[in-house]
Amino acid sequence: MRNTVRFDAYEVDLSTGQLYKHGVRISLREKSFQVLAALLEHPGEVVTREDLQHRLWPHDVFVDFDNNLNTAIARLREALSDSADRPRFIETLPKRGYRFREGVSERPPVIESTTTERVRLVVLPFLNLSGDSAQEYFSDAMTDEVITELAALAPEQLAVIARTTAMRYKGCHKDVSRIARELAVDYVVEGGVRRTEDRVFITVQLVQAADQTHLFAHKYDAAMRDMFSLHTSIARAIASHVPTIVSALSRGATLPEKARRKPTEDLAAYNEYIKGRYEMWKMTGDGTAQARRHFEAALAHDPNFALACNALAELYWYLGLLGYAPSRQVDLLGRSYALRAMEVDSTSAETHVLMSFYPKKRNTRDEIDYYDWGQIQKELARARELDPTLRLVRLRHAMVQAILGHIEEATAEVERALESDPLSFDARCWLIMMLYLGRHLQRALAEAFRILDLEPGHFIPHYQLGYVYLGMQRFEESAAAFRKAIDVSHELPMMLGWLGLSLGLGGHRLEAQAVLDRLRALSSQQYIAPTCFAWIHLGLGNIDEAFVCLERAVDAPDRMIEPIKTYPFLDPLRNDPRFHALLRKMNLAD
Repeated sequence: MRNTVRFDAYEVDLSTGQLYKHGVRISLREKSFQVLAALLEHPGEVVTREDLQHRLWPHDVFVDFDNNLNTAIARLREALSDSADRPRFIETLPKRGYRFREGVSERPPVIESTTTERVRLVVLPFLNLSGDSAQEYFSDAMTDEVITELAALAPEQLAVIARTTAMRYKGCHKDVSRIARELAVDYVVEGGVRRTEDRVFITVQLVQAADQTHLFAHKYDAAMRDMFSLHTSIARAIASHVPTIVSALSRGATLPEKARRKPTEDLAAYNEYIKGRYEMWKMTGDGTAQARRHFEAALAHDPNFALACNALAELYWYLGLLGYAPSRQVDLLGRSYALRAMEVDSTSAETHVLMSFYPKKRNTRDEIDYYDWGQIQKELARARELDPTLRLVRLRHAMVQAILGHIEEATAEVERALESDPLSFDARCWLIMMLYLGRHLQRALAEAFRILDLEPGHFIPHYQLGYVYLGMQRFEESAAAFRKAIDVSHELPMMLGWLGLSLGLGGHRLEAQAVLDRLRALSSQQYIAPTCFAWIHLGLGNIDEAFVCLERAVDAPDRMIEPIKTYPFLDPLRNDPRFHALLRKMNLAD
């Protein structure tokens, strides 16, 4: 058996027990890898459960074979983004075994002897060594800046785990080797930060995960006025001690000299920005209100702080998406901040992504054309030119592809975002949505439980469990999940709409009608998105009333209507001429 084989976007090194996708190593436990190796040895052939038992567990080892093998198979499918219901790679043959459906081939020969392997690195949250908990933002800011700088230095040789995943390890007591296994990284950066009134002290060390060897360690002592350039020096020093990059440098390669644009010269502004991002991702009414105050305070300190402008542009879009306010009201504010950021820095990929949320009509009136997909994709194309690996670029591209009906492409794009940010809450939320829209319900369910483990106190995981169960027609469980989301979100109206849909489809008409009445009462006090009413009418079978509300949702616009081409629960309406009229109105007709 050859040592390296490949299939689809994956490569398997049988000699080292490593799995790669697009050159990025994927974490896979030993038993799951042994199952994969056994299947790859016999592509297209049945590998029986008995064969796997003999291979994985010797006769003198007692285990719960069935459960252990099922677990190994499930983990392997998860690593390959595969599904038991609609398998691409691993097919189950009931009571017999498994078959690998995809052909395998030898790895193509390496033409260039200078080709290097892309290694993975994580920067763990720098410790706050000041003894003052109020200084946590400072160590977090330094961590964030070093991550951003490292990611830009040598992207061909070095894959850097994104900030959102790295910050999951803040305050944890796991050792370096365990963290390295969980994230499938080769190198770990640790550090600590202490500041005085006019100076900053930072310790940094680079650790090789395989044997815990310290490859680099240094103490930095700099004036506070140099704080925003210090991260550049730290990142370059770390990169220049990573063996893969050292090898490239010895062959004449160089690290880029151009410094990344400073986010701001004002530390107080950056502090407010960090606090705002934290509050924003709570996705609650109180959290978004606090986030807005922090971002506005950041701009009060530094009116040209583009990241704060971008954050406000993104926040206002989410306010419309979750139905906290009418899109036409909040989008004008969001677009003004995106334009302000563009004036400060037109080379920002993030800003071009945010401009795609607010495309302008091609006339003399300053209006937003919500369904100008050509203009939206034009802004996204510019963002992808500037930074194709930026998470927001990938996620927005995935959203648009899903709206246009290209679900498989949308799913693959979110998966690529997760390669460098595997514990990202928002990226995993969008992955579940894509899997749901693509009818990959078993995998969507597994992912929903996964983010529930990440954020057990957030309403979004319960909401996503609700609509996945809805797609599986497990209406009782769906309604229970939506009720939990309502409780955790403090009765967010959008959740009531989904609950009414689930109750109606599950045959609980009186309860669904009560939810509809509740929404009508709330509408006299606050904004209620049209889809909330549309979903409940659909659940009750009130098709004419549902279409009236869907029409209002398109005109509003209500962001929840955008995946109209792919929502599974809209399938019964697809042959109705009124449905096709809605698609034409949204420029989504084929």
